[in-house]
Amino acid sequence: MFQALTPIVRLLLYANLIAYGAEWLTGDGLFEAFALWPVGGDRLYGTPPFEPWQLVSYAFLHDRGNLMHLIGNMFGLCMFGPDTERVLGPRRFALYYGACVIGAGLAQLWVAHSISPGPSETIGASGGIFGLLLFYGVTFPQRKLVLLFPPIPWPIPAWLFTSLYAVVELYLGVSGHMQGVAHFAHLGGAATGLLLILYWRLTAREPR
Repeated sequence: MFQALTPIVRLLLYANLIAYGAEWLTGDGLFEAFALWPVGGDRLYGTPPFEPWQLVSYAFLHDRGNLMHLIGNMFGLCMFGPDTERVLGPRRFALYYGACVIGAGLAQLWVAHSISPGPSETIGASGGIFGLLLFYGVTFPQRKLVLLFPPIPWPIPAWLFTSLYAVVELYLGVSGHMQGVAHFAHLGGAATGLLLILYWRLTAREPR
């Protein structure tokens, strides 16, 4: 499987693994500087201040106490990333993934300001992964996916999986269930990916 990874996917995988190892060496140091903190949280809650680079750096940090947080995101990266990079090419793939990460971060900042204010930081590559999932579902709608969690005994097409996942995330975000997960950041990453795809199509720059 690793040999089939494309260059930018492999680079992202390395970066996330290295960052995870660095988290154990530095304790809370990386979190304070590179997690995504609410705008004004330093004044309101005594958190570290928001800095612009956090809109990118947060996506390379994961919960030290929850290894599945890292494993789940890296599994998604390896599952949906290579085919996406082969379609887009390395440069456009890097642009797409980065835009989804930033879009997810902006969505989370908006939620933290308008809907659910609080001192919590945001970390994890999920926003970028949801952008990859969206692209995969749009580009390969009829490819069959087998779900391990929740376990579904029959394959479902990628477009259906993507749609159902988005509906579930929207429900969880609006209802407040499963707190501690940045559902609107996931949706923000997917929405950013969709806007970028539409832009490429409208400007006749969609890769063939």
